[in-house]
Amino acid sequence: MRSVVQRVSDAHLTINRSTEKVIGPGLVVLLGMEVQDGPEDVEWLSKKISMLRIFNDPQGMMNLSLTDVQGALMVVSQFTLHASTKKGNRPSFIRAAPPASAIPLYESFILHMEAHLNQPVVTGEFGAYMQVRLTNDGPVTIVIDTKNRE
Repeated sequence: MRSVVQRVSDAHLTINRSTEKVIGPGLVVLLGMEVQDGPEDVEWLSKKISMLRIFNDPQGMMNLSLTDVQGALMVVSQFTLHASTKKGNRPSFIRAAPPASAIPLYESFILHMEAHLNQPVVTGEFGAYMQVRLTNDGPVTIVIDTKNRE
C-alpha cells in the first residue's frame, strides 16, 4: 500500500460532481493498493498513520498525532499512486490492485483507522470520479509505502 498523507486546515471532496464532503483541521490520506497488498499492510499502515506525530505542540514542534489534536481524517482511494513511468510517457498501472482485491483492503483500512482514532472517517467512493480540494497546512506531505516500511 502506498499513501500520501497531507496535514490540512480543511479539505473538500466532491464525488461524481454532486456529493460534497468536508473536513476541518486534520489529515487527508490518498491511498493506493498494490497487487501484493494484504491485511498485514492495512494493519501496519493504519497504525503508522494514526500515530504519526506531525501536528505542532505548544512550542511549535511536530510532536502531536491526529488523535492528540482530535483532528479529522479523510481517506480517498487513488490507484494512480502505483503508476510506473519507467517506460515511455504513458503511465502503466499494472501494479495497482484490481477492484476485487483493492476494495476490501480500502474498506478494512477505513475500519482500522476508525478504531485507532475512535471517530468516523470521511471517505471517497472507490472507483468514482472525485475532486479533492485542500489547504495543505505547513505544508506537510508525507509518502508512506508499506513495502519499504517507510
